Amino acid sequence: MELVHKPDVVIVGSGAGGASAAWRLVQEGVRVLILEAGPRFTAFEDYPLDNPDWEKKPFPVKKGSQSQVEFGDLGTLHRKDADLRGWSKNLRSNRPPTGEKRRPQAPGYSHVQGVGGSTLHFVGEAQRFHPQAFQLATAPAEQVVWPITYEDIEPFYGQVETDIGVAGSGDADGRWRSTPFPMPPHPVSPGGQALLQSDANWRVNARAVNSKPYDDRPACNYCGQCSRGCPLGDKGSADVTFIRKAEETGLLTVISDAPVQRLLADASGRISHVEFVKNGETQRVETPTLILAAGAVQTPRLLLLSATTAQPNGLANGSGQVGRNFMETLWWNSAGLVPGLSNSHMGLPADLVNWTHAKPGAVDGVVGGFKLTHNTLDLGLNGPIAFASRVVGGIGADLKRQVRETFGSALAISAVGQVIPDERSFVALSQNKRDAYGQPIAQINSVLTENSLQLLRHMAEATRNALKACGAEIVEEDSCWDRFRSSHVFGTARMGHDSVTSVVDAFGQSHDHDNLWIADASVMPSSGAGEAPALTIMALAARGAEQILK
Repeated sequence: MELVHKPDVVIVGSGAGGASAAWRLVQEGVRVLILEAGPRFTAFEDYPLDNPDWEKKPFPVKKGSQSQVEFGDLGTLHRKDADLRGWSKNLRSNRPPTGEKRRPQAPGYSHVQGVGGSTLHFVGEAQRFHPQAFQLATAPAEQVVWPITYEDIEPFYGQVETDIGVAGSGDADGRWRSTPFPMPPHPVSPGGQALLQSDANWRVNARAVNSKPYDDRPACNYCGQCSRGCPLGDKGSADVTFIRKAEETGLLTVISDAPVQRLLADASGRISHVEFVKNGETQRVETPTLILAAGAVQTPRLLLLSATTAQPNGLANGSGQVGRNFMETLWWNSAGLVPGLSNSHMGLPADLVNWTHAKPGAVDGVVGGFKLTHNTLDLGLNGPIAFASRVVGGIGADLKRQVRETFGSALAISAVGQVIPDERSFVALSQNKRDAYGQPIAQINSVLTENSLQLLRHMAEATRNALKACGAEIVEEDSCWDRFRSSHVFGTARMGHDSVTSVVDAFGQSHDHDNLWIADASVMPSSGAGEAPALTIMALAARGAEQILK
């Protein structure tokens, strides 16, 4: 493949980090090439949410849009923790016994390979990390310390909020702002109104969804299907924001369906080329500067795959930390039916958030914290099929009657909690399975610690209490205790000042290779207290790109 221009910067991955970095670079005249392993998605073709069967269709899977992974040690389940197992009042959807081992729930690692990455199916929460999250004490003599502070990243939060369009209101429990939100907040949904009436601690959530026409994109129509793909383009996913604008400059080239196979280092230690496959042919491109933004699973895989005689443990791995410190997402969902509530299937998903427990020290006796989110729509309780199969029983006429009587009265709350790095949780290369190109696939190992289990109990209690305060009868609950299912993963190429204990510096530059940078969630030393990570990934990537420009 002949490139029109030799790139100044090559980026692997077009999700939150890669796209944000590309946009910042082309604004200063830098020629950028993005290599994306997955395909492009076309909104009206791939997200047919106006069809009668919309409820049966999750986010679409296209050829090449999910990477292969295998699962190693996910931990052992103990009887003493069985109270953390999910359940449903409707026996038809109860989970069968799982035995002693925690198992992945297909696809396990829920991500998207494609132009825009996992922002294509994210719900659009645009939350800043709490200032205290950058200095987290995990034990009296141990800390997870970021090499940056909230003050360092705050200007870049504001920058990317403007780039993608974020609607919100005011500061969020200590997450102070130097600039206002680009757009006013969205109206609160009927389900959200019920929560506001029961507890004053609920706040309007910051959302990367247009509350008014913005950046040549329309306002949201409140179809409630953000996680199934946005056909209108009002959701601020990376493809319709950073990448669209960067391609319009003529300085960005995106090659999709082009999985990178390895990075090549020269004798000086610089990354000289990347190898990728396009249309069945292996090709190389020079990398004056290379940014890895393939995510916290595929970024360490590529570094480990690229081992050489000089670097037998993989590139950028002088510290031995590549793949280590893996953090999944800790989650608990509770849903119930509220007598007298109507139209809870309407509105914007995740429109309210509760930060009461979402900062270090907020949960007694446990390290880390968690947030609560109103998630009736994102959990799929916005259509009659979900009611018939999940929250009411009966058959025939009795089933129809119950659906008619209860539809629109569901209320669901999700809790997302912090995971502390543990030596048993890491990403490695599979010893047994290879992809279509003969390369070892990534293996995910992720064990819930006793701290995670205790935090999960607090999360369960908080969601139940919030529903009961609204008068809800709880009808189903779901948790990560016995099932690994994670869309947010972190920490496998952590940043830090010390090259002995970290992979990259405070800007994402490799300690070992001066022209290699990493711009995804793998650089995060901690996962935050449940905040959605997309905005922080974008801000870190923009900050790294600024340093590259300097």
